[in-house]
Amino acid sequence: MPSRPAAALFDIGNVLLGVDFVRGLLPLVPAEVDDPRKRLKSLLEKREDFESGRLNQDTFVKWASSRLGFVGSHEEFRHAWNSIFDPIREMWPILAFLRSLRIKLILFSNTNCMHAEWLLQHYPVFEQFEGSIFSHEVGSCKPDPAIYHHAMSRYGLTPRDTLYVDDLKENIETGENLGFRCHQYARSRHLEFVTWLKGQLGVIDGWPRRPLSP
Repeated sequence: MPSRPAAALFDIGNVLLGVDFVRGLLPLVPAEVDDPRKRLKSLLEKREDFESGRLNQDTFVKWASSRLGFVGSHEEFRHAWNSIFDPIREMWPILAFLRSLRIKLILFSNTNCMHAEWLLQHYPVFEQFEGSIFSHEVGSCKPDPAIYHHAMSRYGLTPRDTLYVDDLKENIETGENLGFRCHQYARSRHLEFVTWLKGQLGVIDGWPRRPLSP
């Protein structure tokens, strides 16, 4: 049985919150546009620049609005941009349980200034976390090893004593190469995650059953 971990890194998108860019942003595309989904996909061109902090919020909003053909206000765009999330509630009581075991919880996410600010304000569950490493704040994105080293340095993490949960294979691969105890999460396979986590913790009794309130 592995030793009990001292810390855990959690991705946000598709681990703690579901993400649906199409649902949130499609209403911004004018009805007369022939291929609105192609317009949405084009936003990926600047995604890494925005998430690494190389592109500021105003510049990104102006560029993205132009790409979509959206002529509304910055605030309307911001509202749509932040409406893409839904809670993965089955994960939330697990966070409280890990905290009860005195495991340090750290958010570890490729994100941007608009999302990070809004999420921390609107989801009290993030109060369970003692810290965060956000790509736009440190200037690098997963799976670049640099962002993992930022996490290790800032929070004094030892990979062999740190759990890491992410939904993307390439991010998990970097984590594994650095020695973290990793699990690639999928909501459709949540019970696989629970089984893995119980094994990492050596837990038999006391497992949380009810979700926390939002």
